[in-house]
Amino acid sequence: MTRFRTALAPLAIALVGFTAVPQPVWAAPPRPVPAAQEQQAATAASACAPTVRGATTNARLTSLFTAYGNDNSRLDDWTGADGTYSLRLPSGKELWVFSDTFLGQVNPDGSRPPVVEEGGTTVFLNNSFAVERNGRLSTIHDGTAGRPTAVMPPRDAEHWYWAGDATLAGGVVEVTYQEYERFGTGAWDWRWHRNVVARFAQGRLERPISVHDLPSGHGVAWASGILKDGGYTYVYGVEDLGSPKYMHVARVKGQSLLGRWEYLKADGTWSADEADSARMMSGVANEYSVSRVGDGYVLITHDTTEVLSPNIVAYSSCSPAGPFSGKQHVHTTPETSGNIFTYNAHAHPGIDGPGLVVSYNVNSFVNTDHYRDVTIYRPRFLDVTFG
Repeated sequence: MTRFRTALAPLAIALVGFTAVPQPVWAAPPRPVPAAQEQQAATAASACAPTVRGATTNARLTSLFTAYGNDNSRLDDWTGADGTYSLRLPSGKELWVFSDTFLGQVNPDGSRPPVVEEGGTTVFLNNSFAVERNGRLSTIHDGTAGRPTAVMPPRDAEHWYWAGDATLAGGVVEVTYQEYERFGTGAWDWRWHRNVVARFAQGRLERPISVHDLPSGHGVAWASGILKDGGYTYVYGVEDLGSPKYMHVARVKGQSLLGRWEYLKADGTWSADEADSARMMSGVANEYSVSRVGDGYVLITHDTTEVLSPNIVAYSSCSPAGPFSGKQHVHTTPETSGNIFTYNAHAHPGIDGPGLVVSYNVNSFVNTDHYRDVTIYRPRFLDVTFG
């Protein structure tokens, strides 16, 4: 098993029911979803729930990433990735934040060479950026054009970082990352280790200014989504038990994730103790989003109540902290079939569109599929409208 296959295989954590899902390092007693949540959620949904009207392909972003990924004018740039977070910068540029990333060339038949670790020329990084300005993309990585490296480098060969959502704090870009580690020689001997936030200068995105620990003591990956609302920065996390996956909510007063964290408790109050963070609902994916829509808030996620689900769903609330309810179908991903699966849908509220721009990722359980067809390992984009 090569380093590439070992690193790419964990993408299956986005799915429910996959037998090789790793468990967190720690072990804690179950914290049940509060019994009062269902009644509260039903009240919230009836008061503020936007109704999903429909979902159509976002042609601009689909064409943008297709053309850029196929362009061979540079061979140290993006040809495919997952993760797919975005952040609008004050300059008007759009920062795209990716996790596992392919860099290199695309062959005339739509294939890519194998990765360097398997004797090919394709570079594989565990994280990268792309910047969009005036409808044009450019890839950001550290290292050199001949030897690219990740923008968030691992501390050693046994660890790597996958990107989460990003935010701005006083003009500094803050990106959440989850660190994973290997603990054995087996294909699935890896596990989530901790959460960090890396701070980047807008004019020098190829490496962080500084890296800081985030709360990590209770098995919640605090990287699923970020929302600024009412003077707080809300941070959404996932407690990933394979099946089920639980939503957790935290918040920080102000703009920066380096402030004092509070955690949503089962009774709807806030605590400074991460151990009090409650399971607010199940069925979310490892990446999801909460966005303001009209007078309410919409949670977008792949439906992890179903095994290998192709369905993207929405829940609503009157508050950014939930409770969320009123499950609505948004979209069934047409790519899902055979070896191909989709995962980690979430919204991009900073991108203009007729509604919410939503992305999702596409992958395959068969490693060689990523070489055979470059389109498999690229994000898809939707315009989701509400009534």
